[in-house]
Amino acid sequence: MALSTLIPLNDSERLLALAPYRVLGTAPDAVFDEVVRLTAKLFNVPIALVSLVDEGSVWFKANFGLAGAERVARKESVCSVAILDEQTTVYNDLVAEPCQLTDPGVAEALHMRFYAGHPLRDEQGYNIGALCIIDRQPRQLSAPEQQRLQELAGIVMQMLQLRLALHQHPGHAGATWIGLYDHLDTSLRRLDTLAELARWEESPTTAAALSYQQSREDEVLLVTQLLHQQVSKALASIG
Repeated sequence: MALSTLIPLNDSERLLALAPYRVLGTAPDAVFDEVVRLTAKLFNVPIALVSLVDEGSVWFKANFGLAGAERVARKESVCSVAILDEQTTVYNDLVAEPCQLTDPGVAEALHMRFYAGHPLRDEQGYNIGALCIIDRQPRQLSAPEQQRLQELAGIVMQMLQLRLALHQHPGHAGATWIGLYDHLDTSLRRLDTLAELARWEESPTTAAALSYQQSREDEVLLVTQLLHQQVSKALASIG
């Protein structure tokens, strides 16, 4: 597989845009880890990643469900494909319809069947990485789910911008990052509680089970809205 097929024409400029974020090869970050854990829960998938596409590698700034993986070669990652498009990249079944631009053996070895990734686009329009969800079973991504993934990718990009701003204003860093972590942790516990209550019902179609499901959907919308507001407010207070 020729790596050149994965390289956008503006890749040198794109790499310059990526460099200031200073996240390649850095230690795991609890806030980003919580974001991918939340993303996996919102889509009911076993794997969610924040990936950053460097010159020859794809780094995982946050990784839920892919134990031990910190980076892969660019030619082996479907996230390398996700940055080539402005829209969400979706593979409903990587076995039936493998990605033609990357090594299909890697997805097979990792038992990846479903992939959806939305690019992380900076303010200048460069796609520096992707927020992706992965399942070990084939599935479809509905229009509302695609919109949700797009919104979450926008939030992740804002968080990367916030992280960069906090490096330049370290006095704000501790309280801001703790506040984000606490919000994410509270949201995850609420979602877990609603899921647990639904599991206690005899049938998923009981009135109570349906009510819990509706409450969960309401919570999902609220989580995304509040996280966006919180990150935007933090950015505005620093800028």
